[in-house]
Amino acid sequence: MRPEETIDHPIRWAWHRIARIYNTEAAKHGGTMSVGYVLLNIDPEGTPSTKLGPKMGMEPRSLTRTLKTMEEEGLIRRVPDPTDGRMVRVQLTAKGKHLRDVSRDTVIRFNEVVREHIPERDIERFHAVLGKINELLEQNELFKRA
Repeated sequence: MRPEETIDHPIRWAWHRIARIYNTEAAKHGGTMSVGYVLLNIDPEGTPSTKLGPKMGMEPRSLTRTLKTMEEEGLIRRVPDPTDGRMVRVQLTAKGKHLRDVSRDTVIRFNEVVREHIPERDIERFHAVLGKINELLEQNELFKRA
């Protein structure tokens, strides 16, 4: 089987190209795609640190390292939750908000260009197919044998 005949190859190939573009744009502002992704998933009032990983599908170790780096770079701060002292919220600093805006604009520009060149019905079908693939992954159906 040739790579271009598989389902995962074009997904991986496209994602690597998207990641390269996002990382290039983020580097212009001293960031990375991973940092931008985290910034985009932090709510304006702050997000409990325990909710970020599941929200983004990131492993706790990777997220912990990324948050530590972001805190050291002054993009986020960790504050106790005002209603539950056991919980810690991750909040954006002014610098983090600026980089979040840059990340948001980059994602919007990417989506606008794609939508200019691909009909909406194809985009809807793309989302449906990837949604089904994600369901199969969640149900661990890929390697079950009948």
